[in-house]
Amino acid sequence: MSLTEAGPVIQARALNLTFQTGDGPVHALKDIDLTIEKGEFVSFIGPSGCGKTTFLRVMADLETPTSGSITINGTSPEEARRARAYGYVFQAAGLYPWRTIGGNIRLPLEIMGLGKVEQAERTARVLDLVELSGFEKKFPWQLSGGMQQRASIARALAFDADILLMDEPFGALDEIVRDRLNEQLLALWARTEKTIGFVTHSIPEAVYLSTKIVVMSPRPGRIADIIESPLPKERPLDIRDSPEFIEIAHRVREGLRAGHGDDV
Repeated sequence: MSLTEAGPVIQARALNLTFQTGDGPVHALKDIDLTIEKGEFVSFIGPSGCGKTTFLRVMADLETPTSGSITINGTSPEEARRARAYGYVFQAAGLYPWRTIGGNIRLPLEIMGLGKVEQAERTARVLDLVELSGFEKKFPWQLSGGMQQRASIARALAFDADILLMDEPFGALDEIVRDRLNEQLLALWARTEKTIGFVTHSIPEAVYLSTKIVVMSPRPGRIADIIESPLPKERPLDIRDSPEFIEIAHRVREGLRAGHGDDV
């Protein structure tokens, strides 16, 4: 499904989500108002339990809000899911160990009923995008954790959707690998011009990657701050030592602290 000519890619208004449990209701999201425009890289950061992943799952039609509204490309999340408007990257790579890397990437394309020629073309293209060309016939256990996660991203990109939703994909990786994947993800975003929603616990990661940072507070999950990044699109890793980067990181940290203060 192509993006609409006008209007935001993702728009939430007065969105609330309450889970009913045996111990009573759990207010996961409260009064969420957010607009994401085409081509933005938006990170969601906050403490565990603040609703970051829940909000991403609402976008993906994996959770249903209790009240309020959310649209994806001007349609409901269910319609967007049926139109394959997004790819989703989970915290774990989730690759099937009995299928090769190419086989894992082709699986959703097989389910979509695409012909073998198109499957092969898409697989080759996305493997090149994530710098895994030549690894198509390897099995997941033959790849490092970082390479497996890049294969997971390739699988999500194979849909050729305009939106990429990523739930803390680099959280389990060491800092050196994480830095490299952050660089690769920025380069990938620049080449594909996808709209990206990215969940993270890392302040440096959120600041380095994003055009917009959504700071969330816990109990229930609310938006404490929305920070529009002034950093240039081209971002070498050493930009993290710049005064501008440090200032944004300070504002994120203050937003997280203020959000916690609301619950005292």
